Amino acid sequence: MSSRPRPLAADRRDGPSDGTERRAARAKRRLRLGLAAMLAFLLVVAGRLVMVQGLDSGGLAEAALSKRLQKTILPAERGEIVDSKGTVLATSVVRYNITVDQRLASDPEFEHIDRRIETGDSVKLVEVPRAQLLKELADILGKSVGEVTEAVTGEKPFNYVARNVTPDTEAKVMALGFPGVLSEGVSQRVYPNGPVAGNLVGFVGADGTALAGLEQTQNSVLTGRNGERVYEIGADGLRIPVATDRLTEAEDGRTVRLTINADLQYFAQQAIQTQAGKYGAEWATVVVADAKDGNILAMADTDSVDPNDPGRSAAEDRGARAVTAAYEPGSVEKTLTFAALIEEGKAKPLSRYTVPSQYTIEGQTFGDAFEHGTEQRTLAGILGYSMNTGTVMAGRALTRQQRYDWLTKFGIGQPVSLGLPGENRGILAKPDTWDTRQQYTVLFGQGLTQSTLQTVRAYQSIANGGIMVQPRLIDAYVAADGSEERPETAAPTRVMSESTAQQVKDMLESAVTTGHVEPAAIDGYRVGAKTGTSEAPREDGVAGYSGVTSSLIGMAPMEDPRFIVAVVVQRPKGDIFGIANAEVFRSVLSQTLRLYNVPPSTGAPSRLPQYAK
Repeated sequence: MSSRPRPLAADRRDGPSDGTERRAARAKRRLRLGLAAMLAFLLVVAGRLVMVQGLDSGGLAEAALSKRLQKTILPAERGEIVDSKGTVLATSVVRYNITVDQRLASDPEFEHIDRRIETGDSVKLVEVPRAQLLKELADILGKSVGEVTEAVTGEKPFNYVARNVTPDTEAKVMALGFPGVLSEGVSQRVYPNGPVAGNLVGFVGADGTALAGLEQTQNSVLTGRNGERVYEIGADGLRIPVATDRLTEAEDGRTVRLTINADLQYFAQQAIQTQAGKYGAEWATVVVADAKDGNILAMADTDSVDPNDPGRSAAEDRGARAVTAAYEPGSVEKTLTFAALIEEGKAKPLSRYTVPSQYTIEGQTFGDAFEHGTEQRTLAGILGYSMNTGTVMAGRALTRQQRYDWLTKFGIGQPVSLGLPGENRGILAKPDTWDTRQQYTVLFGQGLTQSTLQTVRAYQSIANGGIMVQPRLIDAYVAADGSEERPETAAPTRVMSESTAQQVKDMLESAVTTGHVEPAAIDGYRVGAKTGTSEAPREDGVAGYSGVTSSLIGMAPMEDPRFIVAVVVQRPKGDIFGIANAEVFRSVLSQTLRLYNVPPSTGAPSRLPQYAK
């Protein structure tokens, strides 16, 4: 039997040579996979580059640009407040703070800058050493080189080099090209006439926040819209001359033109300050109004605030008390009662009344401020001598509702809306809440409160032939281009007939010509006026009264009243009872008549008899 010979090892197909081939094949596969992975990676990178450089180049460029852009706010100039003639009462000046990023300004590599010098058609770069640049900056700012060096040296990202420099100085600083040095605009408010009309104008805080007066209520009109300057800087902090340079101009605020006359305002402030000092009063105020259009020509307070330094004034002296202070008006209210009686057909100026020294009705007794026996008086005489007894006797002809309705018609308890903060509407209770006594005291100005301006508005309707107009303090808003906008005001309303208004004016004039208000007379002019005195409530939280509120209000010339002047003195010392206010009344009214060139009166003055025959 034969057998197949066993092959030699070298002849075996699955021997060592076969294993080497398999290992080589596996290596080739790994190489191909590696190359494929590398190729895929390269494709991803290439794709990303295509996206970044081709499709998203704007995003990267924008991000890079944003890092280079610097923005400087250009503050809008706050609008001015001026009087009726354009006299500036409040204005703003633009100033700049010079700031620095010390990290850029202190960079050790910064030894000089390249300054472009233009000579004719050519431009050359000149190296400016750091020392020279520091000296130039110091010279511009009026500081020593040491001060400037200290300010710009360090690691602070923000530091002040100088504050409140003028626009010219800021422009010179920025032209230096000092690395890291920038500017920020600020606006400073100044009041050229100091305390003149300070109680009306108000003031702003150190940070520019409007805090009082018209500055506060008219802030939206006075405030403009800031602009900005945007430019590029390089890594060295220098401005790139040929790069982005975008300027958006600021839009300044509008000017607020008032109705007041600054000269008259100054005179009135001096006069009322003297009056308050003479009588040791707690405070005093005087108002001058135009009877025809309701314009407030002066509204003066004692101790008026200086808006340039409001901290020197007490908080209670920083407003306009003619608007913010309400008090019992006293006998000036009798004029309104008699106007209602005449318009309702209940009485006439010469209606007769038997007036005792004391009058009792419904268990309530009323007396007068002066001693007298039982007298035969006309309605004009009751007003001319300010008799409470006679007022209650005549006024009882009006129902409770009529008394309330007439006070409301005259604007008592109603807002004046003059545009000043802190307006006090006063207190006029509903007639169904009046007790037995109050229903009569409201006839002569007690049991209710009102502001001086409310009293002025009521008398304005009498002076203007029975037509009440909205009191005005703001005449117009004036834009930079000269265009004007007048603020809206309430439409005029007729309160009483022209005939009634004339009869009341005759009574007021007679109170001066034949009544007890004679000290209010002015040579050459026909004047009508009425005094008022009331008890002032205590302010220490204890019930009761402390001192009096003394007032006088009148108008001239009576043939066609043009001006109304009201004087109020709070808690004067001494026995003045209103009539002593005639001195300041005459002074302010005379100055007003002269200032507005009102010719002397014509025609015979009214002299209604004060006693009934």
